[in-house]
Amino acid sequence: MPSNLHVHVPYLRLSEHLQYILHNRLNPEIFFSAEALDTLICEKLDAQSNLLKEAGLATTIHAPFLDLNPGALDGTIRDATRRRFEQLFKAAEILQPRVIVFHPGYDELRYGDSRMAWLKNSIDFWREFLPTAKSVGCIIAVENIFEKEPSTLRGLLEAVDDPSFRHCFDVGHWHMFSKVTLEEWFAELGPYIAEFHIHDNHGDADEHLPLGEGVIDFDLLFGLAGHYAPHAVKTIEAHTAERLERALKNIDKYLK
Repeated sequence: MPSNLHVHVPYLRLSEHLQYILHNRLNPEIFFSAEALDTLICEKLDAQSNLLKEAGLATTIHAPFLDLNPGALDGTIRDATRRRFEQLFKAAEILQPRVIVFHPGYDELRYGDSRMAWLKNSIDFWREFLPTAKSVGCIIAVENIFEKEPSTLRGLLEAVDDPSFRHCFDVGHWHMFSKVTLEEWFAELGPYIAEFHIHDNHGDADEHLPLGEGVIDFDLLFGLAGHYAPHAVKTIEAHTAERLERALKNIDKYLK
């Protein structure tokens, strides 16, 4: 398995899948929900982390996102988000991930008239966490979710202006929500990409299909990835073991 290929696994299911991960030498991207963080036993995570490291496997992390927003106009929401992410970085200190993926929280329908206020709050928020990310040795990567085009994310990335703060390009979300082409998106954000989320859909639901089972042009995606971000992490976001097996088979031709 290529060293920069990862697979999605929720932390609450890591124990049941750990032997499968180790046997198949799969680098995990571990998703920590709020429940996972609230019930986390650091000694258990440390033991799991040691097993992964002894097997020569790398990790990435996906942060919690439901109800959270780093750029929220309501300071109480930002405070709650900050506390969650502080919890998450405690887990990161143990796992020492390459990348931690965060949802940025921007939605044009909610923040269209308050875009600049949201952006200012988000810039200030992420600058607080950069020293922590650097001490862990990881990259913070903000993922596209509802963005119709990349200007807001680009404004955030340019303002923070730090090599430890980058972009996670989710091709499934792009296909559902973006109004610009892949070429246009990469022209704006390609140099910032530290990670890709790889899954497929038909454009009207976040189906998380194995690549090749929807209608996304993965030939074009991997061509652009090779040009702009050849060393970026590529994470398969398959939500069942069966879909993961198919995704691993289908992605193989792009990784040779």
